Amino acid sequence: MVSIRVGLFAHFFILGAACAARAGSLKMATYREEIIGLIEPVIESEGLELVELECLRMQTRWLIRIFIDREGGATLADCTAISHQVGDLLNVHDLPPGPYTLEVSSPGLDRPLTRDKDFEKYRGSKVRIRTREPIDGSRNFLGTFVDYLMEDGRRIVTVDVDGRIVRIDRDNIQKANLEYELTGEGRKAKGKR
Repeated sequence: MVSIRVGLFAHFFILGAACAARAGSLKMATYREEIIGLIEPVIESEGLELVELECLRMQTRWLIRIFIDREGGATLADCTAISHQVGDLLNVHDLPPGPYTLEVSSPGLDRPLTRDKDFEKYRGSKVRIRTREPIDGSRNFLGTFVDYLMEDGRRIVTVDVDGRIVRIDRDNIQKANLEYELTGEGRKAKGKR
């Protein structure tokens, strides 16, 4: 499910916005944080949660990618409603500066794990983790997410990789996602929802 906004005039799922140039240049992370501050209350008011926001500078425009979810999953109608509301907010606040494409979607079967509450919620689930620095010569781990705990002021993720427990410092995680797999009946299954 994806709802996209591009251009200047409203259409069914494709809607547009060109932002006026903004004086001064802020870093991408600053835009991301400003956008989160603007849109998170709107998303929560609709009974949804903001899973992740990507703010990427492409060659000719910005790409703003928003992942939303709710218990039982976000619907196409949810994505469309949030796309309209968020697009209007971004236009009013001239964020990001210049033209942008807005994509709103559910996180999908391979949901990213980005926040502490994601790691706390999906214990026991199958996960795929890529680290910034190698651990025992490897940067990619596929296994069962065992625990998420605080140790000496650091967050530690423990994963069972084929019977071997791997401890990963949260700050060393470059990317973490739920991993889905086919069950015996040919249906996809993933971690608890």
